[in-house]
Amino acid sequence: MACDDRYLRVCIAAGFAQRARGLLWHAPLRENDALLIPGCHAVHTCGMRFAIDVVFLDATGRVLAVAAGLVPWRCAARRRASAVLELAAGSAARFGLVPGAHLGVTANTGNEP
Repeated sequence: MACDDRYLRVCIAAGFAQRARGLLWHAPLRENDALLIPGCHAVHTCGMRFAIDVVFLDATGRVLAVAAGLVPWRCAARRRASAVLELAAGSAARFGLVPGAHLGVTANTGNEP
């Protein structure tokens, strides 16, 4: 089944362990997959084996900043961010996630592709 390029499949790192682990020991993300870390304003890629795009969001889902192609063993932060969205490197630009853009959210109930 082909994936619709207009949509991201987002996993939410809700618990402490999920937030602490993030993408460590994770296979590289597919183009339409992302990890959302609520209540986060800084990330690191220490121990990771691949680059990621990091999108910093405010409480309304507006993009504050993007750290594109953050390579392993680096850090990125945005002081006023309420959440961080981690994507495969290059995906932020492909989805038009630039400062000022707003992310819309719809739930997939399993009845849709």
